[in-house]
Amino acid sequence: MADRRAEDNAVISGQPQKTIADFDPPGKPKRNKYAFACAILASMTSILLGYDIGVMSGAAIYIKKDLKVSDVEIEVLIGILNLYSLIGSAAAGRTSDWIGRRYTIVLAGGIFFAGALLMGFAPNYAFLMFGRFVAGIGVGYALMIAPVYTAEVSPASSRGFLTSFPEVFINAGILFGYVSNYGFSKLPTHLGWRLMLGVGAVPAIFLAIGVLAMPESPRWLVMQGRLGDARKVLDKTSDSLEESKLRLGDIKEAAGIPEHCNDDIVEVKKRSQGQDVWKELLLHPTPAVRHILMCAVGLHFFQQASGIDAVVLYSPRIFEKAGITNADKVLLCTVAVGFVKTVFILVATFMLDRLGRRPLLLTSVAGMVVTLALLGLGLTIIDHHHEGRIMWAVVLCLTMVLAYVAFFSIGMGPITWVYSSEIFPLQLRAQGCSIGVAVNRVVSGVLSMTFISLYKAITIGGAFFLFAAIAAVGWTFFFTMLPETQGRTLEDMEVLFGKFYRWRKANALLKQKKQGEHGDGNNNPNNPEIQLGTIGVANLISQSTGW
Repeated sequence: MADRRAEDNAVISGQPQKTIADFDPPGKPKRNKYAFACAILASMTSILLGYDIGVMSGAAIYIKKDLKVSDVEIEVLIGILNLYSLIGSAAAGRTSDWIGRRYTIVLAGGIFFAGALLMGFAPNYAFLMFGRFVAGIGVGYALMIAPVYTAEVSPASSRGFLTSFPEVFINAGILFGYVSNYGFSKLPTHLGWRLMLGVGAVPAIFLAIGVLAMPESPRWLVMQGRLGDARKVLDKTSDSLEESKLRLGDIKEAAGIPEHCNDDIVEVKKRSQGQDVWKELLLHPTPAVRHILMCAVGLHFFQQASGIDAVVLYSPRIFEKAGITNADKVLLCTVAVGFVKTVFILVATFMLDRLGRRPLLLTSVAGMVVTLALLGLGLTIIDHHHEGRIMWAVVLCLTMVLAYVAFFSIGMGPITWVYSSEIFPLQLRAQGCSIGVAVNRVVSGVLSMTFISLYKAITIGGAFFLFAAIAAVGWTFFFTMLPETQGRTLEDMEVLFGKFYRWRKANALLKQKKQGEHGDGNNNPNNPEIQLGTIGVANLISQSTGW
């Protein structure tokens, strides 16, 4: 009788009976395989840059012997690609807004393919420089567009994991470049370095073809007014249909499309040749945009100014200075550097969405400061000791090089690209990321083209002490200015930024809002932290912080 009464009550109330399973905590959503595949295909474009960086470190030894060029010409040849890539990264923002993110990735692969062939068939130094120019443009396109596309296609739950893929493939490319150096080093000098450089054209073909299987970025589709196509992509790349609807609503709001517009094709107000974007970014930025730009530029500057390209590009010279003179052993040591870099970047990809950006970044940079200082100490001791080798100092130098690239790869390497690709507002994202890439390439180019001259002027140990000091300044900047962005939607970033060093209060209020939305036992409809949207939270934070 009691059972029948309970059934009747359930029918009357219109609510199904609950079981024990209904009270279990919600399970973690499975990783979206379609978004995972898209991120891999887009990020593989970055392997082109990695291969060029890795292969040039060894190829430069044989180019110098074959073409009889000086140290200054070698450092210019190695570093100039970074400055050439500025052309590609500057053009990539406008190109990707014009033809779409997907076809921009195809274009990047095609340009690099042509550059690799030109370098492989170069008869002299001038022709080789022209090949570097063409390849550099392709690298600039790839560097800008891969993280942008990946961030725009990724669900928030795994955005850190997926947007770290470009750095993963840069490291994989560096490792392949080192292996190519070792493999082709046994060939005649005039043939070996040409094959090392020319082989880079092979992956570019497969990458350009593979990218055609990817969907277009849903955010770019919305900017074109193609809501129907964007909805289909979001349904495939989101963890649930509810998340897909929320993401579409956020993107529509950011693109200026009214919420009630749900047609497959809608009209979107076009910006005047991108001039408004540059005004909002550089001339008349809001406090939030100014803060975002400072963080993005600071990340890219300190990533390169702390010496990573000096270690990767000139690792054979560093090992020779450390006392390892055998050519085969030097190349094997560089392969070890590439292997360690690749392994630790893979570790970082699985930790980004679990530990957050700030803890990994601060740990990474602190480790870089210590290892750079110890590397500088070891090289200084070896430099001042002229009678035989000091074995413990040689081991210290080799260990610190490997430890340095490991610390770089668990934080500074991937987080620079993840963070800078997710913090810009939709309308400013492509151009904002291109500014970050431009800073990255300028600093990398200057460092690469002056490292030999630098260590000749202040000793090689002094050069690494300088890099350690720059990394220490970077740690202070990151600790003070960078908010945690883990779990935030891309359209929510402007709420978090704009407070500069006082961002922590905004972060606390956003956490309260999130707890309210998910239900924390305080489901009061009058609670403003539950009812407020992005604009409401921004106003509340402004009132609380005085901004």
